Amino acid sequence: MKVFDNKHIKNVAFVGAHRSGKTTLSETMLFEAGLINRRGTVEQQNTVSDYHEFEHQRGASVFATPLHTEWRNYKINIIDTPGLDDFIGEIMSSIRVADTIVTVINAKHGADIGTEIIWNYVDRYHKPTLFVINKIDSEKANYEASVNSLKELVGNNAVLIQYPKKIDGAQCIIDVLKMKCYKFGPEGGKPEKLPIPEDEIDYANQLHNELVEKAAENDEALMELYFEKGTLNEDEMRQGIKLGMLNHDLFPVFCVSALNDMGTGRLMGFIDNVAPAAADLKPEQTLEGDLVSPKVDADASLFIFKTIYQPNLGQLTFFKVMSGEVHVNDKLYNTRTGEQESINQLFIMDGKEKHAVNKLTVGDIGATTKLKFTDTNDTLATKAESGTIKPIKFPQPRLVKSVSANSSTEEERLSDALKRIHSQDLTVDISYNNETKQTLVGTQGELHLATITWILEHIYNVEPKFETPKISYRETIQRSATANYRHKKQSGGSGQFGQVHLKIEPYYEGMPEPEGFSIRGREEIDLPWEGKLVFYNCIVGGVIDQRYLPSIMKGILEVMESGPLTNSYIRDIRVMVYDGKMHAVDSNDISFKIAGAHAFKEAFLNANPKLLEPTELMSLRVPEAMVGNVMTELQSRRAIIQGIDSEAHYQILKCVIPTAELSDFSSQLRSATQGRATYSAKFEGYNAVPNHIQKELIEKQQTITV
Repeated sequence: MKVFDNKHIKNVAFVGAHRSGKTTLSETMLFEAGLINRRGTVEQQNTVSDYHEFEHQRGASVFATPLHTEWRNYKINIIDTPGLDDFIGEIMSSIRVADTIVTVINAKHGADIGTEIIWNYVDRYHKPTLFVINKIDSEKANYEASVNSLKELVGNNAVLIQYPKKIDGAQCIIDVLKMKCYKFGPEGGKPEKLPIPEDEIDYANQLHNELVEKAAENDEALMELYFEKGTLNEDEMRQGIKLGMLNHDLFPVFCVSALNDMGTGRLMGFIDNVAPAAADLKPEQTLEGDLVSPKVDADASLFIFKTIYQPNLGQLTFFKVMSGEVHVNDKLYNTRTGEQESINQLFIMDGKEKHAVNKLTVGDIGATTKLKFTDTNDTLATKAESGTIKPIKFPQPRLVKSVSANSSTEEERLSDALKRIHSQDLTVDISYNNETKQTLVGTQGELHLATITWILEHIYNVEPKFETPKISYRETIQRSATANYRHKKQSGGSGQFGQVHLKIEPYYEGMPEPEGFSIRGREEIDLPWEGKLVFYNCIVGGVIDQRYLPSIMKGILEVMESGPLTNSYIRDIRVMVYDGKMHAVDSNDISFKIAGAHAFKEAFLNANPKLLEPTELMSLRVPEAMVGNVMTELQSRRAIIQGIDSEAHYQILKCVIPTAELSDFSSQLRSATQGRATYSAKFEGYNAVPNHIQKELIEKQQTITV
């Protein structure tokens, strides 16, 4: 295949709301360039991009799919992404390696909620962006309303390059950069180039002048030219538009009908001639603080942005060449692990089709197979000591479920499959809770979970069972209490005897030493599940031998590992052992361990025991108009609001919320805000459970025990 230099390689990610037409647009671009002979459709399940069986079942993109096309001596790498933020990992990895983001908008819906959600991620990366308003020839299309909604979303930096017009029944596109009218036949394809009609020339000139001004704003030399001549020529405008895109200050707006192949050739020409290439972007930063410049004469550096597993092929690794060139049989180092990898094959991918190549140069996107030590977010480089390119920061899970196999014989296969799924999709979080003995799977939402379920069932042949996770409660006390217990057992010969008197109190940092006791020793234990046990030896007169005190403490710790209320861990208690009895023959370690455990348990139940629940510190980004609904939802979930800040048209709510209230929070928040609100949460600590909920939990535990 033809090899292009870095100035003639353009990497674009197609992003946008569900059903905006991204897959159809990519299919039409491949057809327009002659790389495919016949255009497929999503409905017929024969597009190059949506080739996965699960995508065919859903009738929509689920995975980000790299493609490529060639147009007038330029190579355009396209990554077609899903339109739902359940698959935000696919979208973010595509944005990360794209040079230009093409945001597709459905002319029937305008810049809707789905567009807004995706735009928030695009804007965060500050990447050059252009907008394409699709389906302009639909009966329900409203181009003017679509443009207005777009400007409401991104501001007046959205500048029209084109607008659609029906002239004598024919679909036309008026281009105010080239000042031409493109007239299309009923089946689209190559248009007829005409002068702009007289009744449109005034409006076209107005838009042209606006475009000239926006282009001139991005460069002092262009601004001087503009003041001197009163206008800019087409090449000067292209230069200004490109600079504006690089500064994320100008967003060109195009219009197409992807389904009927209207306007796609012109869009591809703009991507070729104006949209930034990898060579135009700022150098990549490494974790070590160095810069990786997109130069062909530098050492090779590859950034791994995606991995997939194919049953008949194994792992397929997608990368962008950040510097230098990579050749077949090159030996590169994983800069994270130091391991050497052999690049035995190089491919350009078009959906599931692989095209073998001998080399790829800086700025290009490709794939390889059978890497042994490399995962998504890794860097491969000529030298092991080269820097590691900053990884993609994926969002934390919004929906967490426990998972188990339907049969014990499948547990190991389930574990291996989950590890492989996580290595391919870093928005899937896999963990094991030692307390609840559950494997937890964190996902981005219900649809994301459904996708993982399908993959487990159809790719790995494992039947998973997903459930609401158990909550890791804690138990403690609210007042002091005393108890004593005598353990006595006689079974012929030496028996068992031990008696322990103790007092327990709630423990907190900095509390004074206990009064009324003769303290002979103190041991402070940091519990593995957080919190403390402080154990005092207050024995006077040798009523219990010193050698039995560790056994008493061991018995107490065993009870603390499975509290009497809900079998949860006990924390933050201090114990004073102050009296007891022993027997010269029958006393031993096991006797005092049992006596200490029973005495502690009795005292615990008399000390007004309290359940503690884990809580999350949550930050929510909510549209201003929807704050009331979200506040109501939060309060119904026992959240405590701690503060509200403003950010553009959003409010940032900060609250503490019980983990137990989060099982379906993601889906409810999405429903209440039409998907426009987002949140992040991290573990905050443990707080007291309300009395009525504590009663329910204890009764539930007693039912399970019985």
